[in-house]
Amino acid sequence: MRVIITGGAGFLGRKLAKAILERGTLTGPEGSETPVTGLVLFDNVTPDDFGGRAEAVTGDIGDGAAVRRLIGADAASVFHLAAIVSAGAEEDFALGYRVNLDGTRHVLEACRALARPPRLVFASSIAVYGGDLPDVIEDDTPPLPQTSYGIQKLVGEQLIHDYTRKDYIDGRALRLPTIMVRPAPNRAASTWASSIIREPLQGRDYDCPVEPHVAMACLSPRRTVDAFIAVHNLPGERLGLKRTLLLSGIRATAADMADAVAHNAGNRRTGAIRWKPDPATMRIVGGWPGEARGARAEALGIAPDATIDDIVRGFIADDLAGGGAEGEAGR
Repeated sequence: MRVIITGGAGFLGRKLAKAILERGTLTGPEGSETPVTGLVLFDNVTPDDFGGRAEAVTGDIGDGAAVRRLIGADAASVFHLAAIVSAGAEEDFALGYRVNLDGTRHVLEACRALARPPRLVFASSIAVYGGDLPDVIEDDTPPLPQTSYGIQKLVGEQLIHDYTRKDYIDGRALRLPTIMVRPAPNRAASTWASSIIREPLQGRDYDCPVEPHVAMACLSPRRTVDAFIAVHNLPGERLGLKRTLLLSGIRATAADMADAVAHNAGNRRTGAIRWKPDPATMRIVGGWPGEARGARAEALGIAPDATIDDIVRGFIADDLAGGGAEGEAGR
């Protein structure tokens, strides 16, 4: 069973690859647990080969020929995580569409050429929502993206549905809330939600660009990786016609995040958190939902984190205890 992860050098791609290697199996085309005999990580920078346990392939997701070579006849499953994050897609219109939309089309077309439809998991985002939003988004909240990134993700979801309808793939898409804590900053508008935890825990002062009351819908990398694998392994009939799932993200304010740092720092010397709201950042994140409730995903066994303290403790255990650091990709 050959498994491919696009965006395999990124933050979530590496964590997903590690989890798959540790499991050793995924649900195969016949619906039973099948040994993973090949794991391919694809990115525009060189991915980690995990000591020779994975194949690292460097290339451009916007190059259709490269993607066709990547997804060969023996591909059984594809996790499509490669993307330009929100701020990058907004600043460079052409690049955002080349990577986030054309790249997704290239992946789908390569899958369509296979003799057996592969399972495909697509990383979408709650950036598909926008406009006059409620504080809590739910399964029936209508998408109305207000950024190029959000539009590209919503179109990608619809393509997943159409290619699944035509039996070219067995697809499923996950709308991800803010994933935290990331071990390095990126260009996403939500990056402060990781920095307010990561920087003080590493002994560095941090100037927070939002006010303490600003809330985010948060999900840990652990739960996100669990969700990718769980939704991959679900039989298609459990999902039915609706192949997009909203993942639950717990509500946490910037003040809650600062408190969680203090509660869980142990004997670390922590940096100071200074509140220095930036008007531009506040305009972007002020209208975002503070919580995401994916009842359908939860009914399928895909659970959120319990508390912001759990998220912080997971970051300390996974990324600080061993001194690990990882690359970036995300919302």
